[in-house]
Amino acid sequence: MITITTYNRLYRSDFERLNKDWLIKYFSIEPIDEEVLTRPEETILKGGGQILFALSEGAVVGTVALKRMDDGTLELTKMAVDQQHQGRGIGKLLCGEAIETARSMDAGRLVLFSHRLLAAALSVYRTFGFREIPVTPGIYGRADIMMELDLRPLPQT
Repeated sequence: MITITTYNRLYRSDFERLNKDWLIKYFSIEPIDEEVLTRPEETILKGGGQILFALSEGAVVGTVALKRMDDGTLELTKMAVDQQHQGRGIGKLLCGEAIETARSMDAGRLVLFSHRLLAAALSVYRTFGFREIPVTPGIYGRADIMMELDLRPLPQT
């Protein structure tokens, strides 16, 4: 059974390990990645963000972060699932929990940066209603797609 929990300093090395695994596999580690992965408390949590972890029998098998961009916008970032646990719906579970967490943090919008090579991840994002928007240049060199999800409640009629 998979459980989702919030940041615990004990899981800090798992956050770094899981993300570096996929970054090295598909791309390379950019300076922004190194900063966020080695200093998550300062770069994500102190700015009003959150980091979630997926646990299986007490072991960390996945993670995702919500990084505050401005008052109403959070970035869904650093989502990773251990290679041995991929294909079991953990990414989808993490994404859904991250969306609910973002809503509880009063975010009006979630954005993410990705790459078209990551088809499985893009499929998960689209399942939750993320839609493609023009890429904001300069944040991640590898990003060739940017997506957003409007979290504001629909107006009452």
